[in-house]
Amino acid sequence: MVTTARLVFQACLRARPQSRLLTRLSGLSWSNRTAATAAALKTEEPEDSFGFEPPTYLLTDKDEQRLRFQRNIGVSAHIDSGKTTLTERILYYTGRIRDIHEVRGRDNVGAKMDSMDLEREKGITIQSAATFCDWQTTSPVTGEKNNYAINIIDTPGHVDFTIEVERALRVLDGAILVLCAVAGVQSQTTTVDRQMRRYNVPRISFINKMDRPGANPWRVIDQIRTKLRIPAAAVQVPIGVEDQLKGVVDLVRWKAIYNEGEKGNTIVESDEIPATVVDFAKEKRRELLEQLAEVDDEIGELLIMDEEPNTVQLAAAIRRATVGLKFTPVFLGSAVKNTAVQPLLNGVCAYLPTPAESPVVAHDTALAVDAPPVPLVPAAVAPLVALAFKLEEGRYGQLTYMRVYQGTIRKGQFIFHARTGKKVKVPRLVRMHSNEMEDIEEIGPGEICAIFGVDCASGDTFTDGSTSYSMTSMFVPEPVISLAIKPVGQETPNFSRALNRFKKEDPTFRVHVDKESKETIISGMGELHLEIYVERMKREYNVDCTTGKPQVAFRETITQRADFHYTHKKQSGGAGQYGRVIGYVEPMEFDSKTGQDVAFENVVMGGNIPTQYIPACEKGFYEALEKGSLSGNEVCGCRLVLQDGLAHSVDSSELAFRQAMIGAFRDVYSKAKPVILEPIMSVEVIAPSEFQSAVIGSLNSRRGTITDSEVREDEFTVTADVALNDMFGFSNHLRGVTQGKGEFSMEYKTHQPVLPNTQQEIAEAYRKSLPQAKKELCTDDHQSCFTPPSSCLRDPTHSPY
Repeated sequence: MVTTARLVFQACLRARPQSRLLTRLSGLSWSNRTAATAAALKTEEPEDSFGFEPPTYLLTDKDEQRLRFQRNIGVSAHIDSGKTTLTERILYYTGRIRDIHEVRGRDNVGAKMDSMDLEREKGITIQSAATFCDWQTTSPVTGEKNNYAINIIDTPGHVDFTIEVERALRVLDGAILVLCAVAGVQSQTTTVDRQMRRYNVPRISFINKMDRPGANPWRVIDQIRTKLRIPAAAVQVPIGVEDQLKGVVDLVRWKAIYNEGEKGNTIVESDEIPATVVDFAKEKRRELLEQLAEVDDEIGELLIMDEEPNTVQLAAAIRRATVGLKFTPVFLGSAVKNTAVQPLLNGVCAYLPTPAESPVVAHDTALAVDAPPVPLVPAAVAPLVALAFKLEEGRYGQLTYMRVYQGTIRKGQFIFHARTGKKVKVPRLVRMHSNEMEDIEEIGPGEICAIFGVDCASGDTFTDGSTSYSMTSMFVPEPVISLAIKPVGQETPNFSRALNRFKKEDPTFRVHVDKESKETIISGMGELHLEIYVERMKREYNVDCTTGKPQVAFRETITQRADFHYTHKKQSGGAGQYGRVIGYVEPMEFDSKTGQDVAFENVVMGGNIPTQYIPACEKGFYEALEKGSLSGNEVCGCRLVLQDGLAHSVDSSELAFRQAMIGAFRDVYSKAKPVILEPIMSVEVIAPSEFQSAVIGSLNSRRGTITDSEVREDEFTVTADVALNDMFGFSNHLRGVTQGKGEFSMEYKTHQPVLPNTQQEIAEAYRKSLPQAKKELCTDDHQSCFTPPSSCLRDPTHSPY
């Protein structure tokens, strides 16, 4: 009775969210509202409940003042474009660090954002790192000087650690896309661009390494327009070229900007544009206006009227187009030479959005699945909604990085885990500066922080218990490579402890035990990805491991529709097992809405299969997909439609129908013409021009398909689609044919069918790896056989399924 009264009262609270008195009473009486309560409320709400208007919260003057001068940005790029070097300069010029240290510096200190020993040794970023700083900038619109608070996340550039970029962009409001002035748009640049589009993150572009020989920013800007398909134009023109780079010309404010002092600390602005670049600057300013006119109506109208926009109009148009994801302003400079980094910071403050300008939505789990999303407002008085986007094992337990979207988190406050409904206390609240922490008492909306003592996973939502909001998680790519791993000597608890920690921190790192070989298999995004974790196990857990040969993540799929009519019968005394299933399987394309390429559909009419057995049929189907018969790999791209069946009043059970569905799928599999799929990688090779023929020849010998090539003055870039199975050993081969001067990167693109002879070899190898007992189970009809007999292997598409 008390429970019913409580639910009715809470339903009234939901219907009248504007009542502060009722909300306060609810918080005093039943502050421990859980997800289970929300689910109970959901069952009592009418079907049209999703028509309910969520409460709206307005930003106060204090909120607007704080958010106006706040930016949350990420620094992303292809590997070796200078992201960490740029971030080091930003921290130095904003006063966060006292001195500059290089990524591969002679002092062996390393950059501030590369806190891991492995990062400093290898000279690459492995984990994203968060920090914050303050910057005083001069507004190009009003000319006023204001202090801005900037949260920065420095991300890795290597494709193997792309999940770090993924989850950083998920919670950021803007980004700096760093490009090399010589190499331009590279493979990982395209990947980062795709990730920014996925989360609607506005970006400004920074063409770095303008001091290098062969630097050509105008070619890079053209690549941004053509390869990344986004309008772009330079807002600066360099003063001097290559090693003579002295500064830049600001095309918006029409000023020459120079860096002076030992480390470029002093900024000197001049209204006098050098005569050597003034005509070129006018030409590029006209180009900037023309590019803006295509995406901004106000500038377009001014150009039609043959009027010149003033500084205020031009800066406002750049900001509108950038925040609206229609345009990217391009800045130029050289981080390592301490040139034009401060103007980039001014651009971050002037053109990237505030937390209030970034549209963010959540789903109310108490409403219907198809209910419209609820917009979130970064108001301090609104109910708390925060997203955990990164986990890290620290000295004091699990460290959870969070982005607060609305509401406030205070030290000692109780927050609710939206997925599990658990109430947890915030024992410690910190702001991160790479691997250093600064304790704080509270954090407001639009901020990034970290908390200790909260057990959760990446992508989990936290609230204050007054709402049932949940935010969508980030996209997690599937692993493409696997290794068998075992400790040297006797296995210790640290072995499993390390694997469990890494698996929890990194969603792309998978661990499982092979059912047949009993080996521990680790899977990840590439050889370097797994190599780093093996090395970390040795250093951090004192567990020395040996690994087997890399295994490619093959898949299997069907190529045509096939019908099944299968009966599972088993009698062994007493109640037996009986289940009959009828339907068909057919190929299925990837569904972008659900993110799935396998599906189970139930169209059984008349109750021939009782409804309580349908979930068992679905479970049996997904269990059968786990291991195909050709290579023992997962089956994808398959839809099963259950049309009819038959049940026995005594012998039918969930187990019987699960076994019936597994047997039906294995029986029909061969009729659907299965094939093995292999991962195809997009490979980009950069090498001196004299080795072009040797590089292309080596790609052709690995069955690569050349998709793009570009020849510059002294080097060339070639892009090809190559099967991952053919890429092993390519690194050493490339060094050999280019005298150590070539480099390459690759990222996963898609899965495609293997060649028939390759399929036969894989199937034969898989059959030999099976225990002898399973081979002897093979019969002529193959219905009780999980693996193909030798007669099946003569036809690679023949399968016991």
